[in-house]
Amino acid sequence: MIDRLCIIGVGLIGGSLARALRSAGMCREIVGVGRQSQRLEGARALGVIDRYETDAAQGVKGADMVVVAVPLGVMQGQFQALQGHLAPEAVITDVGSAKRSVIAAARTAFGHVPRNLVPGHPIAGTEKSGVEASFAGLFEGHRVILTPVSETSAGALGRVRDMWTATGAEVVEMPPAMHDEVLAATSHLPHVLASTLVDVLGTMNEHLEIFRNAAGSFRDFTRIASSDPQMWHDVCLANSDAIAAALRAMMRELDQVATAIEGRDGDTLKALFVRAKALRDQYTGAL
Repeated sequence: MIDRLCIIGVGLIGGSLARALRSAGMCREIVGVGRQSQRLEGARALGVIDRYETDAAQGVKGADMVVVAVPLGVMQGQFQALQGHLAPEAVITDVGSAKRSVIAAARTAFGHVPRNLVPGHPIAGTEKSGVEASFAGLFEGHRVILTPVSETSAGALGRVRDMWTATGAEVVEMPPAMHDEVLAATSHLPHVLASTLVDVLGTMNEHLEIFRNAAGSFRDFTRIASSDPQMWHDVCLANSDAIAAALRAMMRELDQVATAIEGRDGDTLKALFVRAKALRDQYTGAL
């Protein structure tokens, strides 16, 4: 049981976590923290949080669990704002999708990685943003990856694991560098590709007709291009080396596919489609 949960950044992820924990009866009180009181008042009116503060120092006062759900680009500043204001028993976790960046931000802000910090990342979301898009079932059946470091205490890790388990998520652990490499390939790369495709088509003279006549496959593939631009800007900068490596590998593969298409190499193309179908069908249950 969490006595007082403080969520810094009450958007889709933070709001859905609050809803899920409230539904599970895991929190006695939920405090939201953000910069805009109007949005926080909206979250309170929706019943997502019990009260709110625009000052992080006030918001974390007395909290035994603090979830930082802000863009990666402001993570360090947010950690610095918590300096000296956390209760001794407070556990801190986050939802950022580049864990080495979060750990580096904590080390800079606090001068070390606090024992009560448990870096985490829920592998769930939609292309929508804002607390209005949040819902209690967002994490059900999805993975949450925790990336503890040598400084992380077992007690803090256990409490964060219990929190996410209560939302219906499957909780796993992974080294931070492995997390960033895996997510660069499976999450960050698809976002870059979807956005790039939409951008390229938008520069074509016939782009209006292209978008008007887009097939379902286009809509499915590019759905994630509607995600929060600031968040993905921050992700690309925070995990730049892993994302760039994944992009380079993709470019090499695309070059080979282009060569096969130009050369009408049906065997190579058929083999690609067979492999891709088999792999996706094999792992669809895990997606």
